[in-house]
This record gives sequence, C-alpha cells and structure tokens, in this order.
Amino acid sequence: MAKDLKEVKKKKNCTFCSDKIDSLDFKDVAKLKRYLSEAGKILPRRITGTCAKHQRMLSNAVKKARESGLMGYVFEN
Repeated sequence: MAKDLKEVKKKKNCTFCSDKIDSLDFKDVAKLKRYLSEAGKILPRRITGTCAKHQRMLSNAVKKARESGLMGYVFEN
C-alpha cells in the first residue's frame, strides 16, 4: 500500500530551475511573498517544490528583505 501512495505522488518542479534563474533579488518582494505562509513563515521545500539550492537562496533573500525593512517579520490581519 505504501508503494502505491509513492507512485501516485507527483514530483513538484522547481520554478527557479525551469526559469533558469541563477540569483534571487531580495528587493523583489512580490516574488518572495509567494513563498511565505499567511503567518509570514518561509514555506518548506516539500510544499513549494523548490530544489535545495534555490530554497537556500530564497531563505537568504527573505531574511535579507526582512532585515532591510522591505518585508515584515509577521503579517498583521
């Protein structure tokens, strides 16, 4: 049964790899917000489908944007 579930799962493709993006700009807040939850947390790889390399770049870009004040640490309702 466990084997059947693994075969059904579809592997998500990294959008950054498919667009051939080499670096992420921390000033592009609109793109970075796609990878944040409603609470403002960075979404994990298994949900977003990004590869490990781009997930690290995404994480660093979000942290840098927060540090520079372009993006808040927490989203208020």
